[in-house]
Amino acid sequence: MQPPATTRTLATCSAAHTLHDGLSDITYVLLPILAQTFNLSLAQVGLIRAAHRAAMAIFQIPAGLVAERLGERNLLAFGTACAGLAFLALGFASGFYAILVALFVAGFGSAFQHPLCSAIISHAYPGAGRRAALGTYNFAGDLGKFAFGGATSLLFIAGIGWQVPVTFFGGLALACAVLIVLALGATGVKAPKAEAVHEAPRAMGWGIKNKQGFTALCLIEIIDSATRTGFLTFIAFLMIAKGLPEGWAALSVPLILIGGMAGKLACGFLAERIGIIRTVVITEIATGCGILATLALPNLAAFVLLPLIGIALNGTSSVLYATIGDLVDKERLPRAFGLFYTLGSACGIAAPLGYGLLGDRVGIETAIALVGILVFLTVPLALVLRPAVQTSRAGY
Repeated sequence: MQPPATTRTLATCSAAHTLHDGLSDITYVLLPILAQTFNLSLAQVGLIRAAHRAAMAIFQIPAGLVAERLGERNLLAFGTACAGLAFLALGFASGFYAILVALFVAGFGSAFQHPLCSAIISHAYPGAGRRAALGTYNFAGDLGKFAFGGATSLLFIAGIGWQVPVTFFGGLALACAVLIVLALGATGVKAPKAEAVHEAPRAMGWGIKNKQGFTALCLIEIIDSATRTGFLTFIAFLMIAKGLPEGWAALSVPLILIGGMAGKLACGFLAERIGIIRTVVITEIATGCGILATLALPNLAAFVLLPLIGIALNGTSSVLYATIGDLVDKERLPRAFGLFYTLGSACGIAAPLGYGLLGDRVGIETAIALVGILVFLTVPLALVLRPAVQTSRAGY
């Protein structure tokens, strides 16, 4: 049984993940409505999504580095407040450029959450249980995606304007920033301070124990993130092209996230049972096959398949995030998580923009087909990762 402070730390970080991932992924639901309202092209839609990811890519490594000196709690609260203010501003946006700027600032605020919360949890669970704890944390993120995205979709179906949920969630983020300071301040669980680390040899540079393994892990994350971001950005447009009404097509992302919640929670536990490499290979192959199936099936069958795709599409990340702790020295975890998430975010910049440009030129179906095909490149990379995992964790 975990100490109360450790459990409270996991609960607080999970709540922050719920909020930030919810804020981030309601953009997927908003994009078809914003495209119709402001007459946006697919390339502009991709650029809007890329703006949010660009800010995350730019600021995640600095967030990890600054946290090593200032601590994670206050930076996490600061980022949450920035994201809240950005969403309040988004509610008053009047065109493409205003949306672009608001989502860039929101991405800046959310850049703090992933590396800082992941490091906090890794410090709270330094050994056994870390993979399950991070799986729980990831599950909370998908819970936010589903809750925020699902509620927003239902409001659209009911005829309520997009500004209402956007401004409400912005205010909710500001309240959450205050709660983060209070809750994490009460846990007493903190990252190792520089003075304590001086008692033992200090890790140099990035603290990477196995460069080949860490490189393979990062490449898997790049492809996995590009697949997830590309598919989630344009799946609603594919459903519209297949003949579904816009309101129902907007539910495509929440349906994926229903499966994603189960996948992120289950895959963390599954990796503890059958191994990291087997879990990654199974989920990535299932993701590629599922995405390609949405093109072949009629609209209703493809729509029903989406939750199953979500299990594999989002489940891999739980395994990847927790494996960082096996390949990096513990005092370098904040910067390592910052680097890892930045690589994924950088892919999140290129994927929506690239697939959007491709969709404008050759059609949304071809763009989605490419998303599904590229994910299979993760399988040989998982085999490259295997020796590093076997060396660092006996039994995998």
